[in-house]
Amino acid sequence: MKPSSDIAFTPRIKSIQTERGSRAAYARQEQKGGWPTAVTPHLAATLAETNSFYLATVSSEGQPYIQHRGGPKGFLRIIDETTLGFADFAGNRQYITTGNLADNPRAFLFLMDYVNRRRVKIWGTAKVVADPDLLARLFPEVYEARPEQAILFSIAAWDRNCPQHIPQMFPAEEVTAAVDSLVARIKTLEAELAQARGPSPPPAPVAEAAPARA
Repeated sequence: MKPSSDIAFTPRIKSIQTERGSRAAYARQEQKGGWPTAVTPHLAATLAETNSFYLATVSSEGQPYIQHRGGPKGFLRIIDETTLGFADFAGNRQYITTGNLADNPRAFLFLMDYVNRRRVKIWGTAKVVADPDLLARLFPEVYEARPEQAILFSIAAWDRNCPQHIPQMFPAEEVTAAVDSLVARIKTLEAELAQARGPSPPPAPVAEAAPARA
């Protein structure tokens, strides 16, 4: 049985890994079956914090396409141990992803966590599902968007990368909240300091200058 990582490591890729010295490490991983093929606690925890990801598809002519999907944390949901799903919100109505999946179900999810500098890659297949009940289950509560359809993603394998070269960035709303909290704390400390010092002494009287002699 082929290791799950063969979904990404073709014979040509393996030959390049051999040429460049990384094949042995991946071969040891393949002896253990390759990459995970189901949701683990680690992946579940990552999905619970995910509010943005990229979905890659390929057209019938082999043209790749990547589309961003965003929403509240956890909107990419776990259906079962090998299936993920999300509500597909209305956008610019080009329907490139929808058309690609109609011709070629192969798909790829790329999850980037800039705050914690980590990334997760998920290979598999995806399909559009026109099921109002499923869409209602997947639609996030208290989110302003118009759902058009549901997309289900079947996991074939997934892998996580090291944090090399990932810039650390924070969402604007989190930075604003942190700054507001610090400003409020500074004001509180300034008020406490002023109270500890007590009232300011009255200013010293200013001596009148002697009249100039003629």
